[in-house]
Amino acid sequence: MDTTDFLRYSRQMNLTEVGVEGQMKIKQAKVLVIGAGGLGSPVLTYLSSCGVGTLAVVDFDTIEQHNLHRQILFTEEDINQNKTAVAYKRIKQINPHINFTIYNQKLNTNNAEQLLRQYDIIVDGSDNFSTRYLVNDTCVLLNKTLVYGTIFGFEGQISVFNHKGSPNLRNLFPEPPAVEDVPNCNLNGVLGTFPGIIGTIMAHETLKVILELPTLSGQLLILNTLTWEINKLRYT
Repeated sequence: MDTTDFLRYSRQMNLTEVGVEGQMKIKQAKVLVIGAGGLGSPVLTYLSSCGVGTLAVVDFDTIEQHNLHRQILFTEEDINQNKTAVAYKRIKQINPHINFTIYNQKLNTNNAEQLLRQYDIIVDGSDNFSTRYLVNDTCVLLNKTLVYGTIFGFEGQISVFNHKGSPNLRNLFPEPPAVEDVPNCNLNGVLGTFPGIIGTIMAHETLKVILELPTLSGQLLILNTLTWEINKLRYT
């Protein structure tokens, strides 16, 4: 660690649970974020600002007008550009001292293992069940910790899968829902602040995994932001 690290991260290093040793763990961590959208934007913002030394994102999409109310990495000037290219520029502005890699491609069965193998922790901010199950199954195959989050309406769910032998997504939901039962998010909508809330919790859980603090491993946090009811479901 150098002087810049001590100056930049002093407030979180003042925590007993972090300190110099913990900040070194954060600096040495390698994290891959799936998706640079509503969930991925706050995850990338906070993990970079907190000093995750090797950070990456995979996304194949371009920025559209309707993304802007919730995908906080982007502005009107970025419309029609690749999300990963703009994310690279923003994250380097937030923290130029980390290694940040972009993969402008769609995650699929052909490249998932190769991409995920390079990182210690995977954070899934995808928006469809096929990708979620592909990411989960690849993490199980490679023995990678997976930080998971999903939103629908005003309800969010967060968990940490496959961490030190803990259960994974298929222990909770063995099979993805039938296509006809999957809600259409384009029609159901999302309040702009909501992905920021869930994405920030996902980033927080990622840092706790790195720092070896208690996490949502084996637990599903269910957060209703309309009523502020919070429930934790334990599963095996």
